[in-house]
Amino acid sequence: MSRLWNKLFFLMLCAIPLLSCGFVDLRQIGIIIEPNKTDALLAEAFSPVILKFDTEMKKKDVEGILQISSDTGVVTGDRFWEGNNLYFVPVAGWTAGIRYSLNLSGIVQAVDGREQRVELFNTFYAINKNAPPLLVHFSPGDGASVGTSGVILELHFSRPMKKLSVESALTFEGISGKTFEWLADDSILKVIPDKALSPWSQYRWNLKESAKSLDEVPLPKTYSGQFFTDLDQTLPKVERVFPVLNSVGKWFPTGLDFETGLGFGNGIAVEFNKAMDENVIRSIRFEPSLSGRVEKLSEKSIVYIFTKNPEPAVTYTLIISGDTKDSEGLKIGEDFKLNFIADIPVLNILSLDIYDNSNNFIVEIIPASNNVTTVSVDPSTRKLETMIYFSLPFNQEEKHNMVFKISLNSFFPKSISPVALQYVHWVSDDILYMVWEGFDVGDIDTPHYYKLTIPGGKNGISSGEGIFMKEDISILLEVINE
Repeated sequence: MSRLWNKLFFLMLCAIPLLSCGFVDLRQIGIIIEPNKTDALLAEAFSPVILKFDTEMKKKDVEGILQISSDTGVVTGDRFWEGNNLYFVPVAGWTAGIRYSLNLSGIVQAVDGREQRVELFNTFYAINKNAPPLLVHFSPGDGASVGTSGVILELHFSRPMKKLSVESALTFEGISGKTFEWLADDSILKVIPDKALSPWSQYRWNLKESAKSLDEVPLPKTYSGQFFTDLDQTLPKVERVFPVLNSVGKWFPTGLDFETGLGFGNGIAVEFNKAMDENVIRSIRFEPSLSGRVEKLSEKSIVYIFTKNPEPAVTYTLIISGDTKDSEGLKIGEDFKLNFIADIPVLNILSLDIYDNSNNFIVEIIPASNNVTTVSVDPSTRKLETMIYFSLPFNQEEKHNMVFKISLNSFFPKSISPVALQYVHWVSDDILYMVWEGFDVGDIDTPHYYKLTIPGGKNGISSGEGIFMKEDISILLEVINE
């Protein structure tokens, strides 16, 4: 009997430490992941991933070991609790067609003191599991040589695309303005530059993986390419310059040399070695300045049409700007210069004959500036007749204007009477007959002088448009008694 009590007493002593320290809870912490199947599908872009625990957890520990990632990197998301359930919602939303991986790796603790190492892994999709779109073809090809006009970047996709996402994801270096055109149910994109490209330049484009198909699946990678506008290697240049004459609305070469053969009413034709840009219209200037306009004769040639003919006996320089471009945008490079003298006649006075009132010849004068010639005048009539012989014929308008430009004025002394023009007659297109009256006749002691002036220059007498004397002709007439 005593042995039995001893055994009971020993067992009671052994149980005392267990009662004083509590007991060890060896139950597992229950964890359920939603979605709970491999490669399951979340319905929407902001559908949450949920970790469900069967007991209250220490939240920071659990949040710290939860990570969701994809091929593009770690997903940033908001974490919040509802009861014992941890919710994860991506900040930017899930992307369609992307496979995500959930990792829960580390030690978690329950509020009741239980501690457990977990190693959980799962994969899932959101919205759809569709395959990503691909850029299957693009032109110009990578590294291609192209011209500068009509260049279009064309992108061909394997599936219809979400237009705005592609346009936002595309960068095209060096293009200031462009137009997007979609074809083939939005599977082909044409990028059309607003302006011609610059010659001999490199152009790069880049399409980020943020571009998406119509079902929201992004490209699997970034695509890029480059091309060069160096297809045309020939610089523009002036091939020839020659005078042309207009007949029935068309310009024809005169066959004369430009440097000395540019005639009255001619235009200047400039021919280039290749088709030129529209800026060729503004390419020509002259030193000294000449007014006119430029018209295109063909893709390779232009004509300069003068507003007024060049002045005779003046050396001009034709200058074609080095910035003149061909149709591809290539520049000539340096100013093209060519000197010329217009083959336009100068108006001259061959001679001036003076007659008395009886039509008796008095003197022939070969005009030179400030000639002094003695002429006799009948004091009873006080008249002189002049016959002017010109080197060129006058048109009708200039014949009329001519009369009002020639003057004969009293010169010395100031007290002598002025003279007047009594009669005018054009004997022919190049001979002018004029009768003057009212002369005061002087003597040896008191000579009387009158000044005959025939004005030259642009504002002087002219036989036709642009044809005039270089300078004034002035003749002093010493009037004496016959």
